[in-house]
Parts: sequence; structure tokens; C-alpha cells
Amino acid sequence: MVISIKKAEYKGNYIIHFKFSDGKEKDVDFGIFLKNAKNPMTRKYQNEELFKNYMLKHGDIIWNDYELCFPVWDLYQGKI
Repeated sequence: MVISIKKAEYKGNYIIHFKFSDGKEKDVDFGIFLKNAKNPMTRKYQNEELFKNYMLKHGDIIWNDYELCFPVWDLYQGKI
């Protein structure tokens, strides 16, 4: 079975609540990842307004035309 993201809702403080194609739901905290980011293209998403500007495309969550994205399976497991 291929897992995809059906819905993503920003909860605040860099936490996104995901609903997956199999019905599983998971909150994922991106805060530590962003705080420890070394790449300037990733670090800019420490700006919460930029971070909140994600979109779902083909079952993935992306920022700025894939400038920032994560494997769906990692999000499904709650790991980034």
C-alpha cells in the first residue's frame, strides 16, 4: 500500500497534524529540525510565516515548489 497525505493542518509552534490515506493521524513537530538546520534554504523556514505556507501536492507536503519537502513515510512514522 502506498501511503499519501490527505490533509495537513498547522497547529502552531511548527507542529503539523497529518491525516494519511490509510486513516492514520499524526502530529509532527518540525521545530527541532528547523532549529538545527545548517542549510540557509532550510533555515529560512524558521520564519513561522514561511513555514505555514506549505501545500499538498500529489500526496506530499512541500514548500516553495519542493524547496523543502520530507519523505511521507518518515512523516507517517513521526520522524524527521
